[in-house]
Amino acid sequence: MRAVVQRVRRAEVTVAGDAVATMGAGLLALVGVGHDDGEAEAVELARRMVHLRVFEDDAGKMNRSLADVDGTLGVVSQFTLMGDARQGRRPSFVAAARPEHAEPLVEAVVETARGLGVAVVTGRFGADMEVALLNDGPVTLLLDTEKAF
Repeated sequence: MRAVVQRVRRAEVTVAGDAVATMGAGLLALVGVGHDDGEAEAVELARRMVHLRVFEDDAGKMNRSLADVDGTLGVVSQFTLMGDARQGRRPSFVAAARPEHAEPLVEAVVETARGLGVAVVTGRFGADMEVALLNDGPVTLLLDTEKAF
């Protein structure tokens, strides 16, 4: 699984003009699922995001996690993260999991994070979403359960 994780001051996800998720300070994660991903990868990704130390402590160092600052995790599925644009000009999405495989794993990320005591908001799986956010820092990190980066 892959995620683009951004520290945000606020974010909102809309579908067809209706807000389906709003959040204040925390992390917004765009999450992609590959063919070989399973429950273990979903749990690992959720734990990494919840415990990622990217929030400032009293000394101004990035030393606190989402759990430490009582922030919100926003999870938005995005199959294009599994895209391969190494050749040509049109990305290939053959590595992206089919929706029936990916949706339960995105939900497993959400449930694992909630189980770790973090508030979670989500987009709508498979929908054409608009994501608006105010990146804080900016702090943006790439996570991959295969440790590709």
